[in-house]
Amino acid sequence: MNLLKRAALSLWSRKTKTLITLGTFLVISVMVLGGILIRDATARAGDAAKRRIGADVTLGMDVNASAKSGQMQAPQIRTGTVDRIGGSPLVERYTYQSFNLAALRGGLKLPGKPIYPEAPNSAMAFGVLDSTLQPDFAGGTWKLLSGTPITGADRAKNVVLVEERMARTNNLKPGDRITLGENDPQGTRTAEFIVQGVYRDPSDKPDPEWQMDPGNRLFAPAEALGRLNGEQSPTVGTATFRLKDPATFERFEAEAKKAAGPELNGFTLGINDKALRQMTGPLSSVSDTATIAMWLIGIAGAAVLALLTALWVKQRRTEFGVLLALGERKWKLVAQQAAEIVVVAVLAVGLASLFAGALTEWAGNSLMGNEARAAQRKLDSWRPPPPGSTGLGEGIDPDGGPVKGADPIDEITVRLDNGTLASVAGLGLVVALLSTAIPATSVLRLSPRIILSKGK
Repeated sequence: MNLLKRAALSLWSRKTKTLITLGTFLVISVMVLGGILIRDATARAGDAAKRRIGADVTLGMDVNASAKSGQMQAPQIRTGTVDRIGGSPLVERYTYQSFNLAALRGGLKLPGKPIYPEAPNSAMAFGVLDSTLQPDFAGGTWKLLSGTPITGADRAKNVVLVEERMARTNNLKPGDRITLGENDPQGTRTAEFIVQGVYRDPSDKPDPEWQMDPGNRLFAPAEALGRLNGEQSPTVGTATFRLKDPATFERFEAEAKKAAGPELNGFTLGINDKALRQMTGPLSSVSDTATIAMWLIGIAGAAVLALLTALWVKQRRTEFGVLLALGERKWKLVAQQAAEIVVVAVLAVGLASLFAGALTEWAGNSLMGNEARAAQRKLDSWRPPPPGSTGLGEGIDPDGGPVKGADPIDEITVRLDNGTLASVAGLGLVVALLSTAIPATSVLRLSPRIILSKGK
């Protein structure tokens, strides 16, 4: 009789054995398929996060180097030096940021509580080159309601972006002229600025980093603020460079060190490291858990199937002895065992494909939600250094706070495609063949004369 026909009859006549094997293989298939689907889904979500954040390199304070040197003052770098770094052909766009106070003159009023009692009418002024690269603007948290953003073309102009609460309090709109004074409350230096745009910060709470009311913030070109404060060579504390290709980061880092020289001491360059880690932390945890579970289930399942097959081979010794006595070849008996397991494996993979996608997405999003909530609680627990402090003396990283607009990813989308199904089917075939390897050795040792004479 044909070995495939015998395999089919064997599966049908031994329904209990077939169902046990099918159930075992179904669990293996669902777990392995789920692990692959979660791994692929988290990888896609991670790639989407990278595209969303972009290839931005941040120049910021090297906290570790500052702590070792005992330097408590945040380092500064000249805007001209940043311009040389940003002039690299690897850079698509760049910006930098400084912060200072700017006194409101000409009857202008702050919409919120002043940050310093000794400067009751001073706004927190941020000097930038390109406001669109500011994290909150780039991430969509802040919206430009009217006017135009500040760009590199405005670097020599006295223009300003004001928050809508400041605009509402002082009845300002794009095109209006305002007077700002230097950061010294007793100083007399002033300059006229044109309101270039009005933006909205949706927060109604004090800024966690600067401890100021959101409406008290304004943006202006860094060089304009430098001139207002009498700086011959304006300096900034941070900068952001958007690369054309993230793969060129190492080349860009080498070029930046060469262009800046000693001025780069106390600074560090990082490519979206913080924002990306903040967003993808739950992804990595869930992917690692799913991958480990997948391999453990696969290995344990293969071992269980091997033991079950070995047990059933022992129960079928008389059957095999008769077949061998009739002249059947041993390799055909092994092939029959393999055929039975492969048929069950194909059925299990087919059944798993019907509901594994929905089940995996539900389980994956449940895990993602738990991990994301835990990550968010950790981010929410961060507290900035006290006003007037860098935080180094208190053991606080001033840049350790959460990145706005980079919330931890809390859900994934599972896609069951032909490639994934083929991978699971191939892995199932390997498990099936491995589970017949050990029983095959006992079949090859069978002697029909001993089996039929002793009955075992």
